[in-house]
Amino acid sequence: MGFEHQLLRTASTLLTPSTPPILNPILPKVNSLTLSRLGKLPLLSIRRKKTTVAMASSSPAQKSEEEWRAVLSPEQFRILRQKGTEYPGTGQYDKFYADGVYECAGCGTPLYKSTTKFNSGCGWPAFYEGLPGAINRTADPDGSRVEITCAACGGHLGHVFKGERFNTPTDERHCVNSISLKFTPAS
Repeated sequence: MGFEHQLLRTASTLLTPSTPPILNPILPKVNSLTLSRLGKLPLLSIRRKKTTVAMASSSPAQKSEEEWRAVLSPEQFRILRQKGTEYPGTGQYDKFYADGVYECAGCGTPLYKSTTKFNSGCGWPAFYEGLPGAINRTADPDGSRVEITCAACGGHLGHVFKGERFNTPTDERHCVNSISLKFTPAS
């Protein structure tokens, strides 16, 4: 049994209402359980009375490069993790206009409603706004563009441009790589 599984099993045993009486004298002395072997994984604190046990969360944002390579195709990895760009007009969602939600291809976080998609003629899917809190913006070092990434996993989506005078409510164009997206139709 791996360290992580053993730790989670132990933690869940300590936190159940049926904690064996023999462990009761130990529990007040336990302040926290350090998971240094788990690296940079975020820790969740679970409290039972005065006892805190830290457990690793399974946040997609905390995957290692090897884990991302295992779950993404080589092209998805190149674009989402290495900030690449697909060739214009080659993506499956450029001229796709079904009703639904576009999610991050890396972690499944909902990013855009189909109602915010428009035809910009640029060769990539274009949206005038993302879902609240789903997309981070970072200015390129030279200030010429603003990169957009998934707020949950940091996956590269593309770039956002302002002031191009498209007939949209925000006067923004989120120029997104199709391969960075996964479409889920409306039910």
